[in-house]
Amino acid sequence: MFTTEQEFLGFLDANHFTYERIEHPAVFTCAESELHRPSVPAVSTKNLFLCDKKARRFFLAVTACEKTIKLDTLAVQLGVANLRFASEENLQRLLGVTRGAVTMMGLANDTEHKVELWVDSEIWQSDYFLSHPLVNTATLILSKAELERFFGWTGHLFHLFHE
Repeated sequence: MFTTEQEFLGFLDANHFTYERIEHPAVFTCAESELHRPSVPAVSTKNLFLCDKKARRFFLAVTACEKTIKLDTLAVQLGVANLRFASEENLQRLLGVTRGAVTMMGLANDTEHKVELWVDSEIWQSDYFLSHPLVNTATLILSKAELERFFGWTGHLFHLFHE
């Protein structure tokens, strides 16, 4: 498990991932993130760590900051009766991050593949994405191709959902 941003960035560098890193004050919401958004055409991602009622299935749902996800609508697409936010303990245990730093990059810590990745089909049309590098004091700019390569490295298939 990557426990620091430096370890994670070292992994990205060692595996020749291409990214740009922007440092900023800690942000906990999309609104705060927008204050430090780089001026590049990239999707500013909102990442929701969710689970079913009994916390047996876990999901990372990714959409754009400006969008709202209706959990009941998403639950139908995920095939779960009751979808809710997962606990901070499960977030730390499975993705190695804390609230405010939820990120697709956390999948690098989900070596047992307990978290299902679901990406909003509308944003997946974009070429670049903004994502935290396991901490909320920096943002990475990654191309869709690099994200796909990252998901392949982590062994996570991604599914598309429609809002």
